[in-house]
Amino acid sequence: MWLFLAFLIVPLIEIALFIQIGGLIGLWPTLAIVVATAVIGTMLVRSQGLATLSQLRGSMERFDDPSQPLFDGAMILFAGALLLTPGFFTDAVGFALLTPAVRRGLMSYLKRHVQFFQTGTGQGGPTYSYSRNPSASDDLIEGEYEEIDPDKSSGPGNSGWTRH
Repeated sequence: MWLFLAFLIVPLIEIALFIQIGGLIGLWPTLAIVVATAVIGTMLVRSQGLATLSQLRGSMERFDDPSQPLFDGAMILFAGALLLTPGFFTDAVGFALLTPAVRRGLMSYLKRHVQFFQTGTGQGGPTYSYSRNPSASDDLIEGEYEEIDPDKSSGPGNSGWTRH
């Protein structure tokens, strides 16, 4: 439902802004602004994306929590898509997502509603899991299992729990 509303409301906002701004400054300056924001946004996305990739690589090498660089990378990718979409509203949201303070604020909001926790340490370092509702972790049951090949069992009906 939210996605449907976004696809309905965002184009209406963009059309209204194009009409208002185009009426104030004219057609060609309006188009020049749209093209300039796409070019500037592409350069910013590239530089911030490379920096975030470097941060992600560093956190993986140190076996640190990679959630912040991964979140930053996803938001930078989303910002790039918004900046390449013609429009003033999408450009404003895209440039806002390129601001580290906005991304940190979104991440802190997300952390309040989604709980991340380390679930184990494998050969490649720690592994992480999440729960959508932080209070839902009370229902978490941890355990280990081992698969047993039925061909190697001690026979039908003999589970090994009793003696014959």
